[in-house]
Amino acid sequence: MSGTEIYFAGNYHDMCHQYGTEAGFQFEFYCSRCQDTWRSPFEPYRGGRLAGWLSKGVGAASGLLGSVVGEVSTAADGLAGSHWGKARDTAFRRAVTAAEGHFNRCARCASYVCGRCWNPEQGLCLHCAPDTAGEMMAAQQRGLNDLVAQRAYAEGQRRGQEHDAQTPRQLVCPQCRTETHGGRFCMGCGHELAQQSACAGCKAPLPDGAAFCPGCGQRR
Repeated sequence: MSGTEIYFAGNYHDMCHQYGTEAGFQFEFYCSRCQDTWRSPFEPYRGGRLAGWLSKGVGAASGLLGSVVGEVSTAADGLAGSHWGKARDTAFRRAVTAAEGHFNRCARCASYVCGRCWNPEQGLCLHCAPDTAGEMMAAQQRGLNDLVAQRAYAEGQRRGQEHDAQTPRQLVCPQCRTETHGGRFCMGCGHELAQQSACAGCKAPLPDGAAFCPGCGQRR
């Protein structure tokens, strides 16, 4: 391939077809930053189309003409194939020339980007030279989000001081196996969940059915 193709070797798709009614050359180039695409104009490949037409005619007449028709089809395919590579390279060079008007090459990272991803004042892509106003607004939003998150965390810590973190919680209902998320009653069947009570005097846990505290003897 020529040196021209090397420049776009990393950001184009070959959409060419060698045989059939759709035989032709077309290439899709895409921006290395946003992936937006631009397609070169379609150029028909007459040799491939002719081979396709002959192949269809051969299929219809094969029962009458036998091996002669097969030889004609093979010759047509060979003719189309022999010119394909050179014709494709020529079409690609034209496509690259046209694509250069839709893309800019970054002098820093060597990526090809579209006009929306280009910083004309710096001569660089927006990945290497981000838009100052855009970066400023993004930084302000990040600062706002960070501060709100800090305040929300502080509020959560304040609420945590009021939360009972010592009382055991039953996380699964023993009756219907529904997750309870620490509630007093099961959301699936309404079963009252076991939550061990504590002694009013010494705060020791009281077993179910106990009349007196096993830690200090105080009556419930």
